[in-house]
Amino acid sequence: MESIITYFFCFAWVWFLVATVRYSTQMFQQNSYRIERYNRWLKQTGEWYSRANMLAVVGAVVTLFTQHWAVLLLLGLWMLVIAIAEFKIEYKIKLAYTMRVKRLLATRYLLVAVAMVGAHYLDDCYAMPLLLLMTLDYWIILANAINRPLEMAITRWYYNDAKRRLRSMPHLKIIGITGSFGKTSTKHFLYRILSEKYNVVMTPGNFNTTLGVVRTVREHLKPHHEVFIVEMGAKQSGDIKEICDLVCPTMGIVTSVGEMHLETFGSVENVARTKFELIDALPEGGVGVVNIDSEAAYRHHKGNNIKALTYSIENTEADYRATNIAYSATETSFALCHDGRVDEGYATHILGRGNILNITAALAIAEHLGVSVDACRRAVKQIEQVEHRLSMRRNGGITILDDAYNSNPAGARMALEVLRDFATEGKKYVVTPGFVEMGSKQYDNNRVFGSDIAHANPDGVYVVNEVNREAITQGLADGGYDKAKVAAVASFQEAMAALQPQLKVGDVVLYENDLPDSFK
Repeated sequence: MESIITYFFCFAWVWFLVATVRYSTQMFQQNSYRIERYNRWLKQTGEWYSRANMLAVVGAVVTLFTQHWAVLLLLGLWMLVIAIAEFKIEYKIKLAYTMRVKRLLATRYLLVAVAMVGAHYLDDCYAMPLLLLMTLDYWIILANAINRPLEMAITRWYYNDAKRRLRSMPHLKIIGITGSFGKTSTKHFLYRILSEKYNVVMTPGNFNTTLGVVRTVREHLKPHHEVFIVEMGAKQSGDIKEICDLVCPTMGIVTSVGEMHLETFGSVENVARTKFELIDALPEGGVGVVNIDSEAAYRHHKGNNIKALTYSIENTEADYRATNIAYSATETSFALCHDGRVDEGYATHILGRGNILNITAALAIAEHLGVSVDACRRAVKQIEQVEHRLSMRRNGGITILDDAYNSNPAGARMALEVLRDFATEGKKYVVTPGFVEMGSKQYDNNRVFGSDIAHANPDGVYVVNEVNREAITQGLADGGYDKAKVAAVASFQEAMAALQPQLKVGDVVLYENDLPDSFK
């Protein structure tokens, strides 16, 4: 009997180990393989005290004093229940089994193997506690530290190889795009417009880090390409400069400066300095383009006498300005004012004034690269929506406004404006978890967001997750919104389960941001 229970305990421990290792690796990946971010996540989400970690610690203490068959049975059942529950969870962002992750997992399991060998030579009372402690989330930090020299060497080799490939294409036109928001949409719009004249390649998806750009150069850039559009993301000072040092752009767009990633930047001024590293990196004769509807970008541009062209919808000082914006049921039309003339006849199916602003940035670059006005008009007309960035789709008569990616105050305000003005006889709903990574301003920004939702006056609001629930609901109350129309839910899936039975033909649902699994 006791031997059977011992085997059961070992079986449950293996599954528990696999489940906890997979989860900790997935969260480490979502925190950009950065130890300080992972540690902050462990503390802020309470994962320091997760049921899996508590089971490992409690089990280690208990088995240190007794390994009675009843104790082993109870611990085995507990581990198995947690492991099964973990494997059943459908994560939004699945663990990507990159070569780095495979090396990390190999080292992590090597540590377990070393512990098992050590346990073999220990007294029986110490073996099981040691193996239980090996399931803790924190071991991924040691595995990463062990791998760090190898990862740095591999990264350096890839970086130098990408640099060599870029040097072999001296006539390649390289355009950098950065900003707190709007950069991905601008990248796609610019790609479509420049494709009227050039053979263009762009960084795909979210390949906006140095390693993402390196991978793009090595896997996607070919000798026949004439233009390379590089999206540049940043989570701390120096990130943009690092990418610029690699690709050496000759043109650049700063789409915005906002209160994103304030936990690492510390202030909006630091965000601005980092985004403008792109403009600073341009050579003599290079072309920089800056959005001066972004207040912080305008301040930095003006206050530092930065030589760059500007674009806007609201500001008449801008070199390029979208004017005469008009909405119809099927499209948005506008004109482009620049150099003392007005180019009429632009029309797009893309929603929102913010996207018209992004198109304006792309048109400014296109003009400097010699794309004709007629070609620009044709391309703008054919621009397709970028998924999860205020894209619109219809599902059984229900309209979905999908603004689920990386939301921010300015973008959310634009999305709520679209929802408010959307012509429908049906009801309107908002599903959102609010904004994150805004440091000390997170509560205030989410409270204002709640007030903005109230002013858009939807028929129902679903506040997802706990992280911003108090701030958003307080903002809704500030705006006089009926609290009976507010539902607090634990997940997007729970929101959909509650909302779906109510939806009817003609209803409109706005998805505003969708946090990754590392937020609760």
